[in-house]
Amino acid sequence: MNKTPLTVAGAEKLRAELHRLKTVERPNVIAAIAEARSHGDLSENAEYEAAKDRQGFIEGRIMEVEAKLANAQIIDPKLLDADGRCVFGATVELEDMDSGQVVTYQIVGDDEADIKDSKISISSPIARALIGKYAGDIAEVQAPGGVREYEVIDVRYV
Repeated sequence: MNKTPLTVAGAEKLRAELHRLKTVERPNVIAAIAEARSHGDLSENAEYEAAKDRQGFIEGRIMEVEAKLANAQIIDPKLLDADGRCVFGATVELEDMDSGQVVTYQIVGDDEADIKDSKISISSPIARALIGKYAGDIAEVQAPGGVREYEVIDVRYV
Protein backbone atom coordinates (compact mmCIF):
# COMPACT_ATOMS: atom_id res chain seq x y z
CA MET A 1 0.00 0.00 0.00
CA ASN A 2 1.21 3.52 -0.75
CA LYS A 3 2.59 5.60 2.07
CA THR A 4 0.63 8.78 2.76
CA PRO A 5 2.69 11.86 3.64
CA LEU A 6 1.91 13.38 7.02
CA THR A 7 3.66 16.11 8.98
CA VAL A 8 4.83 15.47 12.54
CA ALA A 9 2.08 17.79 13.84
CA GLY A 10 -0.55 15.94 11.80
CA ALA A 11 0.63 12.57 13.13
CA GLU A 12 0.48 13.89 16.71
CA LYS A 13 -3.05 15.14 16.13
CA LEU A 14 -4.12 11.71 14.86
CA ARG A 15 -2.41 9.96 17.80
CA ALA A 16 -4.21 12.27 20.23
CA GLU A 17 -7.55 11.54 18.55
CA LEU A 18 -6.86 7.80 18.69
CA HIS A 19 -5.96 8.01 22.39
CA ARG A 20 -9.16 9.97 23.12
CA LEU A 21 -11.29 7.51 21.17
CA LYS A 22 -9.83 4.51 23.00
CA THR A 23 -9.65 5.95 26.52
CA VAL A 24 -12.69 8.25 26.66
CA GLU A 25 -15.18 7.63 23.87
CA ARG A 26 -15.08 3.81 23.83
CA PRO A 27 -15.58 3.41 27.63
CA ASN A 28 -18.37 6.03 27.56
CA VAL A 29 -20.30 4.23 24.83
CA ILE A 30 -19.85 0.87 26.58
CA ALA A 31 -21.32 2.40 29.73
CA ALA A 32 -24.20 3.89 27.71
CA ILE A 33 -24.97 0.48 26.18
CA ALA A 34 -24.93 -1.15 29.63
CA GLU A 35 -27.25 1.57 30.95
CA ALA A 36 -29.65 1.16 28.04
CA ARG A 37 -29.64 -2.64 28.47
CA SER A 38 -30.68 -2.25 32.08
CA HIS A 39 -33.90 -0.56 30.92
CA GLY A 40 -35.29 -3.87 29.67
CA ASP A 41 -36.73 -4.72 26.24
CA LEU A 42 -34.03 -3.99 23.64
CA SER A 43 -36.33 -4.28 20.61
CA GLU A 44 -37.99 -0.93 21.37
CA ASN A 45 -35.14 0.80 23.16
CA ALA A 46 -34.04 3.90 21.25
CA GLU A 47 -31.23 4.64 23.72
CA TYR A 48 -29.76 1.20 23.09
CA GLU A 49 -29.95 1.63 19.30
CA ALA A 50 -28.35 5.08 19.50
CA ALA A 51 -25.56 3.77 21.74
CA LYS A 52 -24.90 0.82 19.39
CA ASP A 53 -24.78 3.20 16.41
CA ARG A 54 -22.34 5.43 18.27
CA GLN A 55 -20.22 2.40 19.14
CA GLY A 56 -20.09 1.41 15.48
CA PHE A 57 -19.00 4.92 14.51
CA ILE A 58 -16.28 5.02 17.19
CA GLU A 59 -14.91 1.57 16.29
CA GLY A 60 -14.89 2.53 12.60
CA ARG A 61 -13.04 5.78 13.32
CA ILE A 62 -10.49 3.92 15.49
CA MET A 63 -9.79 1.53 12.60
CA GLU A 64 -9.55 4.44 10.14
CA VAL A 65 -7.09 6.43 12.31
CA GLU A 66 -4.97 3.34 13.02
CA ALA A 67 -4.78 2.61 9.28
CA LYS A 68 -3.80 6.21 8.49
CA LEU A 69 -1.02 6.11 11.07
CA ALA A 70 0.17 2.69 9.87
CA ASN A 71 0.37 3.94 6.27
CA ALA A 72 1.84 7.34 7.13
CA GLN A 73 5.21 8.57 5.98
CA ILE A 74 5.89 11.12 8.70
CA ILE A 75 7.92 14.10 7.49
CA ASP A 76 9.37 16.76 9.76
CA PRO A 77 9.53 20.05 7.79
CA LYS A 78 12.33 21.31 10.08
CA LEU A 79 14.61 18.49 8.91
CA LEU A 80 14.03 19.09 5.20
CA ASP A 81 16.94 20.26 3.09
CA ALA A 82 15.36 20.99 -0.27
CA ASP A 83 17.60 23.96 -1.16
CA GLY A 84 14.71 26.44 -1.18
CA ARG A 85 12.43 24.29 -3.33
CA CYS A 86 8.70 23.89 -2.60
CA VAL A 87 8.18 20.38 -1.22
CA PHE A 88 5.76 18.61 1.11
CA GLY A 89 5.83 20.28 4.52
CA ALA A 90 7.25 23.57 3.25
CA THR A 91 5.69 26.89 4.21
CA VAL A 92 5.36 29.02 1.10
CA GLU A 93 4.73 32.76 0.86
CA LEU A 94 2.97 33.71 -2.38
CA GLU A 95 1.89 36.89 -4.12
CA ASP A 96 -1.18 36.80 -6.35
CA MET A 97 0.04 38.39 -9.60
CA ASP A 98 -3.41 39.91 -10.34
CA SER A 99 -4.39 41.37 -6.96
CA GLY A 100 -0.98 41.75 -5.30
CA GLN A 101 -2.35 39.96 -2.23
CA VAL A 102 0.28 38.03 -0.26
CA VAL A 103 -0.67 34.71 1.35
CA THR A 104 1.27 32.06 3.24
CA TYR A 105 0.45 28.34 3.08
CA GLN A 106 1.98 25.18 4.45
CA ILE A 107 1.75 22.15 2.14
CA VAL A 108 0.42 19.24 4.23
CA GLY A 109 -1.30 15.87 3.87
CA ASP A 110 -4.93 15.51 2.82
CA ASP A 111 -6.11 14.86 6.40
CA GLU A 112 -4.31 17.90 7.80
CA ALA A 113 -5.52 20.47 5.28
CA ASP A 114 -7.34 23.42 6.83
CA ILE A 115 -7.48 26.63 4.82
CA LYS A 116 -8.44 28.64 7.96
CA ASP A 117 -5.12 27.52 9.44
CA SER A 118 -3.27 28.27 6.13
CA LYS A 119 -2.63 24.56 5.49
CA ILE A 120 -3.29 23.29 1.97
CA SER A 121 -3.44 19.69 0.83
CA ILE A 122 -0.58 18.27 -1.22
CA SER A 123 -3.22 17.13 -3.73
CA SER A 124 -4.81 20.57 -4.13
CA PRO A 125 -4.30 22.37 -7.47
CA ILE A 126 -2.28 25.16 -5.90
CA ALA A 127 0.07 22.79 -4.04
CA ARG A 128 0.58 20.67 -7.16
CA ALA A 129 1.49 23.83 -9.08
CA LEU A 130 3.95 24.89 -6.36
CA ILE A 131 5.87 21.62 -5.95
CA GLY A 132 9.40 22.01 -7.29
CA LYS A 133 9.25 25.82 -7.54
CA TYR A 134 11.83 28.16 -5.99
CA ALA A 135 11.53 31.72 -4.64
CA GLY A 136 11.09 34.03 -7.63
CA ASP A 137 9.33 31.40 -9.76
CA ILE A 138 5.80 31.87 -11.09
CA ALA A 139 3.25 29.11 -10.45
CA GLU A 140 0.24 28.85 -12.75
CA VAL A 141 -2.80 27.40 -11.01
CA GLN A 142 -5.84 26.15 -12.90
CA ALA A 143 -8.70 27.61 -10.84
CA PRO A 144 -12.45 27.40 -11.56
CA GLY A 145 -12.36 31.01 -12.76
CA GLY A 146 -9.41 30.41 -15.08
CA VAL A 147 -5.64 30.35 -14.72
CA ARG A 148 -4.22 32.28 -11.75
CA GLU A 149 -0.57 33.16 -11.39
CA TYR A 150 1.31 33.31 -8.11
CA GLU A 151 4.88 34.40 -7.55
CA VAL A 152 6.77 32.39 -4.94
CA ILE A 153 8.23 34.98 -2.58
CA ASP A 154 9.72 32.74 0.09
CA VAL A 155 10.01 29.04 0.96
CA ARG A 156 10.61 28.04 4.59
CA TYR A 157 10.87 24.69 6.38
CA VAL A 158 9.40 25.30 9.84
